[in-house]
Amino acid sequence: MGRLAQTDGLTEIQRDILATVRDFVDKEIIPVATELEHKDEYPTAIVEGMKQLGLFGLTIPEEFGGLGESLLTYALVVEEIARGWMSVSGIVNTHFIVAHMINAHGTREQKEYFLPRMAAGEIRGAFSMSEPGLGSDVAAISTKGVRDGDHYVLNGQKMWLTNGGTSTLVAVLCKTDEGGSTPYKNMTTFLVEKTPGFGPNPTVPGLTVPGKIEKMGYKGVDTTELVLQDVRIPADRILGGVPGKGFYQMMDGVEVGRVNVAARGCGVARRAFELGISYAQQRSTFGKRIAEHQAIQFKLAEMATKVEAAHQMMVMAARKKDGGERNDLEAGMAKYLASEYCKEVVEDSFRIHGGYGFSKEYEIERLYREAPMLLIGEGTAEIQKMIVGRRLLEEYRIAD
Repeated sequence: MGRLAQTDGLTEIQRDILATVRDFVDKEIIPVATELEHKDEYPTAIVEGMKQLGLFGLTIPEEFGGLGESLLTYALVVEEIARGWMSVSGIVNTHFIVAHMINAHGTREQKEYFLPRMAAGEIRGAFSMSEPGLGSDVAAISTKGVRDGDHYVLNGQKMWLTNGGTSTLVAVLCKTDEGGSTPYKNMTTFLVEKTPGFGPNPTVPGLTVPGKIEKMGYKGVDTTELVLQDVRIPADRILGGVPGKGFYQMMDGVEVGRVNVAARGCGVARRAFELGISYAQQRSTFGKRIAEHQAIQFKLAEMATKVEAAHQMMVMAARKKDGGERNDLEAGMAKYLASEYCKEVVEDSFRIHGGYGFSKEYEIERLYREAPMLLIGEGTAEIQKMIVGRRLLEEYRIAD
């Protein structure tokens, strides 16, 4: 296993969970990941295996059928899964965010209705905030929800839904314009149940999930749009039961999602390092293994340092959230550092592989296409810097 990316202070239960997941990744994910990724094939067997391990209910409280584990445990599990294949970690990520939002903000009825089936993997969640013209400017949201008696009518177009086709529950952020003093108080999260699949939804009139978006990497998992045309949703499917709180609920989800993306970056970087240091000990040039060349040793040292630094930053951010503290500063730092370091470690591993890294026969080629998604997922580096910068000014403000 090596000494990199170790986490101090784990309980015996946490260590057992991670050992089980690591074994599952080594036996069930890594051997098939590249083949499935090249085919852009959904990893059905892997998902079934994760359901049997209880991973879809990892953080859901025990009273609702989950394991009741911490954000830290979840992040470390995601790190292990992403080490095997980043797309698989995406399948559980949006599910985890929606489960977290329901547990943190849902009504008692919503928790009792959704969480047990989410824990079992029977309901799988997707998270829908972005729109084609939205980017990071959430205040510019245009998808609208208009009250009509005891229902809301939703109209608009959402973008970049991970699990958009395979999910059965989507948390959809809409503009509701019900008297809030700012745009952020005029947004509402709706819990929309649907049938999995693409095209017009057979059980939700007006809801359409077009086909998968073709991507450079992050294949296997489906990424889609979501079109809503006069979709009627009962008012009791507003998350928390009260309109106008959607922005803050979504930002809470994004905050834990940033820890998840940081964990994914750690996992991909660790796998790239493993591939690089292994190849360096097999390939010979100028009469000796390339690992014996000082230039390669320097590169390996830099890679390992980045893997370790990103891991420890991610762990700190997760522990802050678990402790009930505000962690937007640490989550932003962790997401920024881990995604940037992941890109750099993957590129260095690619360079160590030389021409063979450009071949689809080698795993590093897949990682090289996957790493860029982490630079933009859950907010770009520029957005993370804005968040971190503002929080630092709050912490270090001087008197006028």
